[in-house]
Amino acid sequence: MPEPSRAFDDVRPPEPELLDACVHCGFCLPTCPTYVLWGEEMDSPRGRIALMKQGLEEGSVLDDETVLHLDRCLGCMACVTACPSGVQYDRLIEDTRAQVERRHDRSRRERLQRRAVFALFPHPRRLRALVPFLPLARLARRVPGLRGLAALAPDTPVREARERPPALTPARGERRGRVALLQGCVQRAMFGHVNTAAARVLAAEGWEVHAPEAPRCCGALQLHAGDADPARDLARATIAALEDFDAVAVTAAGCGSAMRDYPHVLRDDPAWAPRAEAFAARVRDVTELLAEGEPRAARGPLPLAVAYHDACHLAHAQGVRAAPRTLLRGLPGLELREPAEADLCCGSAGIYNLVQPAAADELGARKAQALLATGADAVAAGNPGCALQIAAQLRAAGRPLPVVHPIELVDRSIRSAS
Repeated sequence: MPEPSRAFDDVRPPEPELLDACVHCGFCLPTCPTYVLWGEEMDSPRGRIALMKQGLEEGSVLDDETVLHLDRCLGCMACVTACPSGVQYDRLIEDTRAQVERRHDRSRRERLQRRAVFALFPHPRRLRALVPFLPLARLARRVPGLRGLAALAPDTPVREARERPPALTPARGERRGRVALLQGCVQRAMFGHVNTAAARVLAAEGWEVHAPEAPRCCGALQLHAGDADPARDLARATIAALEDFDAVAVTAAGCGSAMRDYPHVLRDDPAWAPRAEAFAARVRDVTELLAEGEPRAARGPLPLAVAYHDACHLAHAQGVRAAPRTLLRGLPGLELREPAEADLCCGSAGIYNLVQPAAADELGARKAQALLATGADAVAAGNPGCALQIAAQLRAAGRPLPVVHPIELVDRSIRSAS
């Protein structure tokens, strides 16, 4: 019999049993950034779940209105944290976005924009070549197509951005194990100094740190945007490159979230599904890995008031909240401050601030004001997209503050004690 006509096809559609877990209680509503902004039911998690259910029905169509509400989702997973029924919205939106990209006829402008983004950002060599010119984009914020790019102009000096950790950094003292440090794509091209700091800290704490060139990208940007087949290829390449280490340390929250999701990503690939399960179990955010063991290296004073920003793909998608705070509170002289609306997304969300710039700007401005209200001297954020977004919004507010990765502060403290 021919397949019934419906919006979604049979290639990894959102799973009915996951959709049915939603009881429409509404606990997700005040945590959803787009519902907070607009108060529209279809721009809430339960509204989008209703759209997903419709997509499985015979006779349904993937029209522009439906795609608009699905596109507006940041994929921040705050609803996952809030849901009392354990709805796995992260898996639902990931599979639905792949359906949209495969089944919906986007406008020529949208297709070209996405093609350009994925031809650049998951390729660190191409992105690294562009980094010196990104600050010029700030001069062209009003030019269509460059507004989102301007937000990606880092404050980091080019020399620091291009730093690379050594291929091997030996452990100090008794070795805890062999760890692979994922260099990533955006992180490697724009925040290479963060990876270098991570390698130093891990080695100081007893880890033998390997920083291989491969993989070029873990697939997170494409996975979270629905570009499923290239993301699955990058997942396989990442597993093949890093699966033989005791742990995989990650300095980018979005990458860690994606790699921990590999078992779902490759669930229908019998050759790779078992390897994905074993690999995901070894993935650790760098702060999480450090917090799992007693500190060895002495910490020097770091008199600084720091506002901590919870990256969505760290706090909500991975459930990592305590580890970075524990590390930062363990630095002598550092005062950790918590902003209001800590669980509300900053608006970066992978490629969201490129494809949905108006909503991203509104959320980013709100986040910047909350961070500034703490009176802190600096902001700590564990994801490159968040760091870029927050720095841009702080500049726009006329009150720029340093935005650093928590591992940079730990590195400074250890180095000051030596």
